Amino acid sequence: MDRSPDGPGPAVIAVAQVAITVGEPDANRKAAAAAVAQAVQAGARLVVLPELCDSGYVFADTDPAAEARGLAAPADGNVTLGQWRSLAAAHDLVIVGGFCELGADGRLYNSAAVVDASGTRAVYRKAHLWDKEKLVFTPGDAPPPVVDTELGRVAVMVCYDLEFPEWVRLAALDGADLIAAPVNWPAANWPAASWPAGERPAEVIKAQAAAATSGVFVAVADRCGVERGVSWISGSLIVGPDGYPLAGPVLADQPAVLTAVCELPRARDKKLAGDNDLLGDRRPELYK
Repeated sequence: MDRSPDGPGPAVIAVAQVAITVGEPDANRKAAAAAVAQAVQAGARLVVLPELCDSGYVFADTDPAAEARGLAAPADGNVTLGQWRSLAAAHDLVIVGGFCELGADGRLYNSAAVVDASGTRAVYRKAHLWDKEKLVFTPGDAPPPVVDTELGRVAVMVCYDLEFPEWVRLAALDGADLIAAPVNWPAANWPAASWPAGERPAEVIKAQAAAATSGVFVAVADRCGVERGVSWISGSLIVGPDGYPLAGPVLADQPAVLTAVCELPRARDKKLAGDNDLLGDRRPELYK
């Protein structure tokens, strides 16, 4: 892998925390488009949107797969992805966001797409399904794609994927400068969102750790808006390769657009203080 920092210069990266309502795809697309417009006003060249931001997330208890199927669409000809392509072309953007995909095999996938002015660059299917998602979706079986863009190399994974160090490291070894992560972080593990005083939610800490241990930027777009009684951490943030936040976390149940100026190719230099290198010092022969 090329570890030189040479490449595109600094660019504004944005994460959009959006209020999403299950079963209201038109309203959800409208909210996403408004957030993208706000990011464009702030100079953003890459915008990350939340997980399943077209369909909503909390499907019906009685038959969640049936409700999700009624909201899913193939990646080809997808209305949501078409909207993102139009926005990307109009504003010279890269957009990464989650959508409910109906596969050609008839199965449902919790997916995310990387879209720019040229079209859909990659579709990724969430590999690590969380809780009741297993009743609805089929897990993806492909590694996170790493897409060369004008801004740098962008990888994509969805929510729970980010909590598996092996998955993040795989993207880093494949050359990712930035991991764009659409998420829906439920507050269920933290009753009334009451994590210990002075502490951040564990999900935020894991995102920071993922960035630091693989030396990559991480951009997390969480959501807001209580959905069928489920509330959210609303922890959208942008993290630098040293693991420290460049923007956020929000940690408030409200729409927000966060931005940070990031020189993505800087993540290619994995050297630490002294003669240390995050990737070069690995000893994979011992990890079997």
